[in-house]
Amino acid sequence: MATRREDLGSWLEGTPGGGPAGGASRLGLPPAGPGSLAPLGRRFAALAVDWLLCLSVSSVFWPTTRPAVTRLLSGDPTATLLVLALSTTLLVGLLGNTVGHRLVGLRVVRVLARDDGTGGTDLRLMPPGLPRAALRTLLLCLVIPAVVWNAEGRGMHDVAAGTAVVRR
Repeated sequence: MATRREDLGSWLEGTPGGGPAGGASRLGLPPAGPGSLAPLGRRFAALAVDWLLCLSVSSVFWPTTRPAVTRLLSGDPTATLLVLALSTTLLVGLLGNTVGHRLVGLRVVRVLARDDGTGGTDLRLMPPGLPRAALRTLLLCLVIPAVVWNAEGRGMHDVAAGTAVVRR
């Protein structure tokens, strides 16, 4: 049986629902507004804020030999990543958001499989807890799982940890 162009095209286009909004309905999330999946721009803005804060912390505790003007944003790269991992794990696990998430109006919540036999999911509006947050953060720091997205609009780090990033 030969593969037709239409078959390949439909696979590339994602779900019949049309991408994140259609996939989000499988999670029981509203298509827009509070509680909907967070847009990509806000997620990147939150990550940028968190990275700059962690870079500032690492430049204070692990300074480099650069001029004082650029020293604030020139911390040790490994130390910056470790500060990011520790702060993200603790803040997301216990509070459900990082400083960056809070500033741009996002939070991380649990997504659990339903027990009613329908095969659907259930959204828990609570912080994911430390084990889920640690797994999510580890995969986020590896980068690749965070930039691979499914049809629902969730990164593989969120899928693996059973979480979703939603608007406040």
